[in-house]
Amino acid sequence: MEPNDFSATDDIATTELYHATHCLSQPAAFTNGYDPVTEFLACDSLTHDQWIDSTFHELSSIYPVPSPRGTIEDEEESGIRLVHLLMSTARAVHRGEADHARSLIEGMRCLLTRVTTSFGIGKVAGYFVDALCSRLCSLQCDAPAAVALNTPDEAEILYHHFYEVCPYLKFAHFTANQSILDAFKGEDHVHVIDFNLMHGLQWPALIQALALRPGGPPVVRLTGIGPPSSDGRDNIREVGFRLAKFARSVNVPFVFRGVAASRLDDVRPWMLQISASEAVAVNSILQLHRLLADPNELGTSSIDSLLGWVAGLRPKIVTLVEQEADHNKPDFLDRFTKALFYYSTMFDSLEAGREYSCGAASVAELYLQREMCNVVCCEGTARVERHELLLRWRARMSSAGLKPVHLGSNAFKQASMLLTLFSGEGYCVDEVEGCVTLGWHGLPLISASAWQAGDEVPSPGSKNLPLFIPLDNNTVFNDNNNSQLY
Repeated sequence: MEPNDFSATDDIATTELYHATHCLSQPAAFTNGYDPVTEFLACDSLTHDQWIDSTFHELSSIYPVPSPRGTIEDEEESGIRLVHLLMSTARAVHRGEADHARSLIEGMRCLLTRVTTSFGIGKVAGYFVDALCSRLCSLQCDAPAAVALNTPDEAEILYHHFYEVCPYLKFAHFTANQSILDAFKGEDHVHVIDFNLMHGLQWPALIQALALRPGGPPVVRLTGIGPPSSDGRDNIREVGFRLAKFARSVNVPFVFRGVAASRLDDVRPWMLQISASEAVAVNSILQLHRLLADPNELGTSSIDSLLGWVAGLRPKIVTLVEQEADHNKPDFLDRFTKALFYYSTMFDSLEAGREYSCGAASVAELYLQREMCNVVCCEGTARVERHELLLRWRARMSSAGLKPVHLGSNAFKQASMLLTLFSGEGYCVDEVEGCVTLGWHGLPLISASAWQAGDEVPSPGSKNLPLFIPLDNNTVFNDNNNSQLY
């Protein structure tokens, strides 16, 4: 069944879901007093010792913490020792010196009893000690690291709290939406493909902006991709209903389509049902780095395959937001040292806003902790948090036949205005060759860029890329992408 125009009837959302198990549930009923706006807005030149000393100097500038348990000098001395021990332990783990690493971990656990661990370097050190311990155990047992994996529902909860307590995801949404809005200027039929729908928090702002467009809004299609729910609920469908309800409230013709996929590289372009009359936008917020596993480990390159068919859609705009970090090197020690500094900075920025909601900040820290643990503990295909710097993404996107689009002054201004909503004067927005970064105390932590299809990219009507395939609503896809009828 083809998607319907949800603004035309009271039955305002019909979602077509494709996933490995057939579990279509009835959407949650809407009450007369339902407020969609409230729902969305509320719901290697240095020696080892020189590197350690310079690293602690940088970390201590991030964490000038008071010392309730002792003097400031005691805290600083303990902080220096913790950094030394963390690096020494990482080096021992890297070399396979298990007994030495265990001894160092015991020393750090003892030291952590004498420093403040609720914030500052003591808290960050505690997280990294746990990660090193998990990696050491996995090496000794010759088994994957016992890292807690989020169910889709848990991931959404952590994502939502991270969204609420710090500006990083809001920055991503604002910047991407501005680029999409600019690209859709003058278009009558538009289609947004979201690689990570989650709660759909990004889209009410764009829908409202399109509603206010001179000459009236276009017909908006949104294809939301997300994992199948672990509890049998049809979460993607429910998000589609809420978005459709909101679109109708602002008189925007709206069509929603859901695609459930455990992994982004399971999605194929023909599942998206692109129409030749549509202007297409592809939106990826903190997702593409998960496809950067070494091609030698998989036999194929997932990222190249996906970017190839994305470029083949000839989108008006591709919005890309990624962590501005270098966590994809095969060398463990290099990865560990960069992760230590990056996440120390991230945690510090969260602490600056803690007066707003300590509980929410704690859950948001769990979002970062699990991300960091994957960087430190896991290898091979289990290591999905493979962050790379903007420079590498520019080269990769260009190689796929995409060309950069300057984000413009509006994106920079909106990002700067966003920071006024958050406490802490350390946030900074910078423009880098048409891209925008958000950082803390001068260190870029997240980058946003925009792209469009180059002239040499094959058109979406080529024989290798079916433009539109109508599918029965009972068609589902298993993990090897073979269709099955139920």
